[in-house]
Amino acid sequence: MNAPALTPSLRRPVPQACLDALAAHFGDRLSLNPSVREHHGRDESPYPAVPPDAVVFAESTEDVVAAVQACAAHGVPLIAYGSGSSLEGHVLAIEGGITLDVSRMNRVLSVNPDDLTVTVQAGVTRKQLNNEIRDTGLFFPIDPGADASLGGMAATRASGTNAVRYGTMRDNIVSLTVVTAQGKVIRTARRAKKSSAGYDLTRLFIGSEGTLGIITEVTVRLYPQPEAVSAAVCNFSSVDAAVAAVIQTIQMGIPVARVELLDTATVRALNLYSKLTLRETPLLLFEFHGSPAGVEEQATTVQEITREHGGMDFEWAVHPEDRNRLWAARHNAYFATLQLRPGARASSTDVCVPISRLADCIRETNADLAQASFPTCVVGHVGDGNFHVQMLLDPDSEAEWAEAETINRRMVRRALDMDGTCTGEHGVGLHKMQFLAEEHGEDALALMRQVKQAFDPLNILNPGKVLPPPTPFGRPPGGETGGLAEPDPRFP
Repeated sequence: MNAPALTPSLRRPVPQACLDALAAHFGDRLSLNPSVREHHGRDESPYPAVPPDAVVFAESTEDVVAAVQACAAHGVPLIAYGSGSSLEGHVLAIEGGITLDVSRMNRVLSVNPDDLTVTVQAGVTRKQLNNEIRDTGLFFPIDPGADASLGGMAATRASGTNAVRYGTMRDNIVSLTVVTAQGKVIRTARRAKKSSAGYDLTRLFIGSEGTLGIITEVTVRLYPQPEAVSAAVCNFSSVDAAVAAVIQTIQMGIPVARVELLDTATVRALNLYSKLTLRETPLLLFEFHGSPAGVEEQATTVQEITREHGGMDFEWAVHPEDRNRLWAARHNAYFATLQLRPGARASSTDVCVPISRLADCIRETNADLAQASFPTCVVGHVGDGNFHVQMLLDPDSEAEWAEAETINRRMVRRALDMDGTCTGEHGVGLHKMQFLAEEHGEDALALMRQVKQAFDPLNILNPGKVLPPPTPFGRPPGGETGGLAEPDPRFP
């Protein structure tokens, strides 16, 4: 992919003494193997691989402490790595250093069904958690498309299809255990439902993308499995009509559990990839949770709303296996759409806007996409104003990369003008860093940099991510970028 490439001068040397200290603690769980390093130097973003100098595999909080202390002693970057499913270059070792793989920290530590909480190691994945607590009658609702680790989900403030009813990771984390940049272990809160004691460190680490500390344990909220669940598909003649139906549904306060938008190209991809037979038009996927009577009432009301906007009659997925197949297909949309252009790499981007501006934002974005020289797809967790665009690019075309970045900048500019955000759930990583000054302002960014300096004075934790350099880069405001900076010049 002709995405921006790493400037080699950014890499910091890793002293042999640091590798020796890591080898003494980790033994054969320290790897210098080129293929292991290559694997840990890429994610699902379109950026080329940027491998670390070594990879260590942690199995406990004590292992993380050892890795942090070795890296801190020698000023070596340390990048936490969960399942590698991020989309914005979060785990690329752009300054070299050590990748800390926490995927072996995969134990469910304690389940407290009476309190509706569970504590897990950071490497536990969302599917693993729900499988292990199934017999309790409880479930964890946050479900990003990938089977991500909970530590990574906390670090990126992840979301998913259930967010319209159950919220995001920010709303569902009770407490974190974190190893600081000094190698100290802290617990950010107790398990009480609320507290007014001190600064809210939990929320500070959520969404920090491994730049302030390394999360090793997560305590999250659980929910009773609903008594009744019903899912339905509703086809529309246009994306505009589908979005209008969603807006009215949300504004009326109907507690839908899930409402997902798929454009025609995405539906076609799901049919091919997951062997479905969905009608190939823009559609909404609904799911309703509650008592049997409550679910019936919700579904009836939403069906009436969709008909007002030209929606077809609901097609129901009544049996659990049918619902699971439908939602599994939705979660695989990223990989399904890649098959629309074999050999392509995806540049995937997302924004989130107030629900009242969602229709305008998607409509104007679709006008840009209609002019694109490559295939595109739109999906969205539209119940909370969040949608995604996937652009399928020729990995050897600099022109397509540049065109995709122009579309991305226009999409973000539009969202910010509507009082939205440059990313609803992907996180910042490398790709969205260029937009933070526009979204938050330089004074707010200066305060964020002070937080980073206080937490990580040696700048060893996932350096070069989230916060842009203090001096604005790119063209002056008002240029061809519409007032937004161009990508970081360190990636020419």
